[in-house]
Amino acid sequence: EQLERIEEGMDSINKDMREAEKNLTDMAQCCGLCIWPLRKLKAFEESRAYKAVWGGASNQDGVIANQPPTSRVVDQREQMMMSGGHIRRVTDDAREDEMEENLAHVGSIMGNLKSMALDIGNELESQKDQIDRIREAANLNVSRIDAANQKANNLMRR
Repeated sequence: EQLERIEEGMDSINKDMREAEKNLTDMAQCCGLCIWPLRKLKAFEESRAYKAVWGGASNQDGVIANQPPTSRVVDQREQMMMSGGHIRRVTDDAREDEMEENLAHVGSIMGNLKSMALDIGNELESQKDQIDRIREAANLNVSRIDAANQKANNLMRR
């Protein structure tokens, strides 16, 4: 949830920077009483880095290349039916039956733990990818803010 809020914050910064750049461009066109000729400013949103982070790149068509692996929690009864005998029976009495049930239960618990570990691994991978996207967006926002500050300083010198 925190990573999603951070991503939303990055989106908000992107929108604010779009508006700030528009205002800076408007200020550059008209400074005081005289209108400056329109200069062709490099559109930041046309850059490859911007398209890679914020979308619009040709390789991002919304199609998911592969699905995340799914883990399946196996029901205890199903696990017992799949496993068969855990111990070699010698006396075939109630103690061996109890040991068999206990081992089947332990096997079921181990299967559930494995499934939980796989789910955690998948979530970590997803969060790692999300952190990479946030890092790229933050770097892009920093360079965009620096460029906007430089434009503003140049306008103030006029």
